[in-house]
Amino acid sequence: MTSSTTSPQPPKVAVWLVKLFAPAEDSESILGDLLEEFSRFASKAGVAFARRWFWRQTVKSITHLFVHGFGRAPWSTTAAVAGGFLLLRFVSGLPDMLLSAITDHYLAFWSTHFQAYVWVLKGMLIAHLIAILFAGAIVALVAKGREMVATMTLALARCGLIGVALVWVGMHGPIDAAWVLSSCADPCVIVIGGIIIRASRSAAVSLRSGGVI
Repeated sequence: MTSSTTSPQPPKVAVWLVKLFAPAEDSESILGDLLEEFSRFASKAGVAFARRWFWRQTVKSITHLFVHGFGRAPWSTTAAVAGGFLLLRFVSGLPDMLLSAITDHYLAFWSTHFQAYVWVLKGMLIAHLIAILFAGAIVALVAKGREMVATMTLALARCGLIGVALVWVGMHGPIDAAWVLSSCADPCVIVIGGIIIRASRSAAVSLRSGGVI
């Protein structure tokens, strides 16, 4: 017990990222190799150097796992991303569609309760992000074993579209800062959806294998 609490430990976030991206069957072996090297560097060059080394190896490992995961099943991953892109187009506009339908149906109510309508408008961003989170989770569910690969690919594609839109808008007029912030949040929320599904599946595997008591 004393040894486990006093021995140098790698960055917890870095360890979590490796577990997140590594396949379930390879997670323990990959982490074992990294932890063994970390302990060796910590004893020879110090904990600070070992932690920096661990972060560099984490970035390299994640990059390798991402490329390997996509190359292992390129067509199914591409299909999941393409389906997710279509789903995003639908769900991203769903809150506005629902608000328009409700507004038209209860126009007299909103006319006499305008402040309530203002609060509903303020909540539209949250509704939009929840819809994007749902799309990211669906993509992760479809891409079993490659949850992070699929959702990150979809997020990168979304970033590309946002970049093109920013250039086009910048060439034709002023850029709305609120729109930029909400658009930039979309890729992050997509990845969070993948993290939730990945973490849920990992917890379920641990429970089945008796890893959680």
